Amino acid sequence: MSDLVLTARDISAGYGDEDVLHGVSVDVPRGAIVAVIGPNGSGKSTLLKTMYGLVPTRRGRVMLFDPGGRAVDLTGLKPNRITALGVNMVPQLANVFPEMSVLENLEIGALPVPERFAEQMERVLASFPMLGAMLRKRAATLSGGQRQMLGVARAMMSAPRVLILDEPSAGLAPAVLEEVFARVKAINQAGVSILMVEQKARQCLAMADYGYVLDQGRNRLEGAGPALLEDPEVVRLYLGVRSGREGSRL
Repeated sequence: MSDLVLTARDISAGYGDEDVLHGVSVDVPRGAIVAVIGPNGSGKSTLLKTMYGLVPTRRGRVMLFDPGGRAVDLTGLKPNRITALGVNMVPQLANVFPEMSVLENLEIGALPVPERFAEQMERVLASFPMLGAMLRKRAATLSGGQRQMLGVARAMMSAPRVLILDEPSAGLAPAVLEEVFARVKAINQAGVSILMVEQKARQCLAMADYGYVLDQGRNRLEGAGPALLEDPEVVRLYLGVRSGREGSRL
C-alpha cells in the first residue's frame, strides 16, 4: 500500500518472559480506517499498546511518516512523545480521568499542543456536542457511552494524524455503539487515519478500508475490509454462523 502514515514491521513483544506477538506487520495508509480482528488472546490489544509505546518492542520497528513522506522511528519512544509526534490512543479501559471534570480531561488532552487549545476545543465540541453541556461534570458521573465519547474527544484534543482505538464498543448498548462508530467515521472523514481493534468484527470490517486478522500472535489473513467479510475462512473461523450462513462470534 502506498502513502503510508503508520507502519509496524515484524513486531515481537509480550509480557515477562513470554512473547505475545510473533513478527506481526500492519500498515495504515494515510486517510484510511484499518481494522484488526481475531479471537481472544490473539494479540490485538498488545499490538496497539506496542505501537503506542505502552509495551516494549522486542523486535521490529514502528514508523510514522509525515505528509512529506519523511520517516520517524517510534520504536522505543514513550507514549507522551508519540502523542506529540501525531499519534494518540484511546485504550479500552481507563481512557478518562474519572475524578476530573470533562473540561479538565479535555485540557489534559491538549497538553501536547497548548498553542492550539482554543482551536481544538472548538473542533472537538463541534464533533461531540453532547460534551458542551457537561464540561463541569466529573467524568465518573457520565454514562458508559458518554465516557467513551469523552475518551475519544480527549485524544482528539492533541490534533492527532493517527488515532488508535482499542475496542471502542466494549460494554456499550447497541444504540450507543452505532453513535460511537458514526463518530469514528466522521473523525476519519475529517482527515484522521484510524487503526482500530474491535470485538464487533462485522461492523468493524464493514467500515474499514483494510483489515488484518491475527491468530496466536501472528498475521493470519489481510485484505480490504468488505472483502474479508466475504472471505470463507474469515466467516468460518472468526465470524461464526448465523441463519445457516454467517454469524457474529466476534
